[in-house]
Amino acid sequence: MGERTRVALGRRDDLGADCDNCFGLCCVALAFAKSADFPFDKPAGDPCVNLDAHDGCRIHPQLRDRGFKGCTVFDCFGAGQKISQRTFAGRSWRDDPEVRMRMFASFPIMRRLHELLWYLDEAISLVTPLAPSAEWVVEFERVRALTEESAETLTSLDVDAQFDASRALLVRASELARKGFVIASASTPKPKRARKLQPGSDLMGVDLAGADLRGRTLRGSILIAADLSGADLELCDLLGVDLRDADLSGANLDGAIFLTQMQVNSARGDDATRLPHGFERPTHWAGRLA
Repeated sequence: MGERTRVALGRRDDLGADCDNCFGLCCVALAFAKSADFPFDKPAGDPCVNLDAHDGCRIHPQLRDRGFKGCTVFDCFGAGQKISQRTFAGRSWRDDPEVRMRMFASFPIMRRLHELLWYLDEAISLVTPLAPSAEWVVEFERVRALTEESAETLTSLDVDAQFDASRALLVRASELARKGFVIASASTPKPKRARKLQPGSDLMGVDLAGADLRGRTLRGSILIAADLSGADLELCDLLGVDLRDADLSGANLDGAIFLTQMQVNSARGDDATRLPHGFERPTHWAGRLA
């Protein structure tokens, strides 16, 4: 789990959740508020009422039906098992109050570092066929080394600063991958006030059904409840894009840049949605393939 892995059996081995080797940290360490995603408030550090004695969820197959939509979206990027098995060497929060506090404080930091590793790993994959990737590999190893630090060191990190330190390399990798790609003229959004398709755009609810978005940069944009049905997002930079409740039915996401499983989980799709190799089709999607 300590080395940068390549895609194996469709998953990055150390950057995907392994709930069997985690102490249910997402169900305990994190807070949630009563909303469309959760049916009640839960403070950080309190076990969810649905967590059983073996760190499993009692209602996992019925989460969305019972109002726990947020649980079906969340992805820890492998931080849960890393904290449980490496940082705390298999000691559970159930066994020691002191471990409990340190574990819960370090888990959110580890999660964000693993998310950054996910992006850097993809950046390496994007750059390797096009240019020397040593600079990206060095940055990956720098961040990976942080994930091996003690809980005390983790909780003292400014994780936003770590993202800022890597951001330029992520942008450059995207630019290299999209260099020379001829961007098509996307279909005009149908709302009365057309909105530009560029980084940081507010595209909430926009109609881009069937749009050719190949090679575009939507980095940091808001696409909540947008209609992307049948759209082509090959080589479209989706770093940090909010896809909650976006309609991806029949859309092509194969080759989308910096796409995460959590973004996919938060959207709506169907069995015609094309996902990158290794991504899981959410069980709540309409017409999901068996």
